[in-house]
Amino acid sequence: MDLKVTVCKVKGHCPIYRLGDGFLLRDGYRLELHGPACMHALASLLPYYNALRFATPEQLGIAGTADRDRAYVQCLDPCEYTGGGTVVFEISRQPESSNRPTA
Repeated sequence: MDLKVTVCKVKGHCPIYRLGDGFLLRDGYRLELHGPACMHALASLLPYYNALRFATPEQLGIAGTADRDRAYVQCLDPCEYTGGGTVVFEISRQPESSNRPTA
């Protein structure tokens, strides 16, 4: 499974992400960016990205209340203390890409 990560909420001021921004994680390790990336975002995804390729968000306890097929995590910036922005990411599982690199 590939993972599509989309910004669905921004609390405070994030200098990197805006609502609707996102990136793809293909084949479990290839990060496909369409703009800058933030280490806070990647750190919040790290515990789940491999498991989400094989288990459902509901099985992992990170499913949304309205859509049990989508996972939700938030970045690690505590904006109440830093003046930055806390971003919530929606993660959806996508069929694996067919354009794998050849060896």
